[in-house]
Amino acid sequence: MTDWRDLLVDDDSGLSAIFREAKTVAVLGAKADSAEPAHYVPAYLHARGYRIRPVNPRFAGRPLHDAETVASLRDLAEPADVIEIFRRPEYLPGHADEILALPWRPKTVWFQLGIRNDGAAEKLARAGIRVVQDRCMMPEHRRLKSQGSLGD
Repeated sequence: MTDWRDLLVDDDSGLSAIFREAKTVAVLGAKADSAEPAHYVPAYLHARGYRIRPVNPRFAGRPLHDAETVASLRDLAEPADVIEIFRRPEYLPGHADEILALPWRPKTVWFQLGIRNDGAAEKLARAGIRVVQDRCMMPEHRRLKSQGSLGD
């Protein structure tokens, strides 16, 4: 049996695998303002072929990154491979519970740069979900792509 700590991803091979395997990224805390990281990071990923599914109750029903924004993760029309979280650390335990209550499981939950909650990460990892903490998907993708770690 795998130790849950093995699902806490902080190495290049683990990050590369996430980017190679992922097709759909749900963005919890997505923003409409193009100057916000919660807008331009998913925009970067969308431009590189990832399907973005924005989640934010303040913008529900509005189009963002070629998809309609939904109010909550349970409102997504399809499962996501990665749930990217742009929310303050104190909200992560509640979001971990929300994720574990979904009828599907993401392969990965990614806490953006500056966002860390070891308790929420452990809970998700113990449920078999890979977790990345305190890293930004955009520079990680750029760096790994430039190293040839992502293929093509």
